[in-house]
Amino acid sequence: MYVGTLSFDLLLGDVRSLKEKRSVVRPIVAELQRKFAVSVAEVDHMNLHRRAAIGVAMVSGDTGHLSDVLDRCERMVAGRPEVELLSVRRRLHGDDD
Repeated sequence: MYVGTLSFDLLLGDVRSLKEKRSVVRPIVAELQRKFAVSVAEVDHMNLHRRAAIGVAMVSGDTGHLSDVLDRCERMVAGRPEVELLSVRRRLHGDDD
């Protein structure tokens, strides 16, 4: 069994309130869940209007499949025009960890 995680640090565009922030972050979280069947949540910067941190986690029996899905998640978030991807942190954990 392998567990893969991604942590995205995002800078949001022209966002002036937490309500506007939710209208940007929620569709990204929903699309990741729907397209890739991964667990996703906003995990940090909850009270900052223009910053967001999104965490993604997935469990798989195959590291190749796990890496492929995480790569596609990263490309999807990086391709969103309403956010700037500041950093991505990836971790893979196996049974030996």
